[in-house]
Amino acid sequence: MSNTDKNENVAFELVKTEHIVQDHWIDFRRETYRMPNGMEAGPFYNYSRRSYVVIVASDEDENYLCVRQYRHGLGCVTTEFPAGGIERTDEKEYAGRGERRASEEDALHAAKRELQEETGYISDNWTHLITVPSNATVSDNYAHVYLARNCRKVSDLELDDTEFLNVEKHSEAEMEELIRSGNFQQAIHILAWELQKNK
Repeated sequence: MSNTDKNENVAFELVKTEHIVQDHWIDFRRETYRMPNGMEAGPFYNYSRRSYVVIVASDEDENYLCVRQYRHGLGCVTTEFPAGGIERTDEKEYAGRGERRASEEDALHAAKRELQEETGYISDNWTHLITVPSNATVSDNYAHVYLARNCRKVSDLELDDTEFLNVEKHSEAEMEELIRSGNFQQAIHILAWELQKNK
């Protein structure tokens, strides 16, 4: 029996969608579904927004490039890897469920752009680590994770108007301690760290 066959009796059917917020950045929805037993259930909340890239970047001395910036969800400044949204050529910044993602900027191109904009570094040595749903429970966007080795400084930072960040370098031991102590808080970034260990 295929995975599709196994899942057919557990799939929900969308009955109703209400767009609570739908703008340039996000489509936040309240939805009602029909469950496999025929009963309707809701509300379920979910959203569409931009897919993004995360870059585990190390310099020629094998120090890891991190950024410190304010994160509104946590209400504090966090340490994390360089990352950023994949730009789209159409009006919306996100691809809704069922929409083609072909108009998204190439993920590797986005990773190279974000690394240089946020740190001033570039690399000629890139490896794709994984592409995973960002948060499958409530969101339909994806995280594209890359490893960039032997990064070298070529420019100053080129930040967006709403970006304020500081660049830090950390050794492997320091990275492990940041994660162990709870001071490296982004789950996808921790996944990226673990995946790059075997590359």
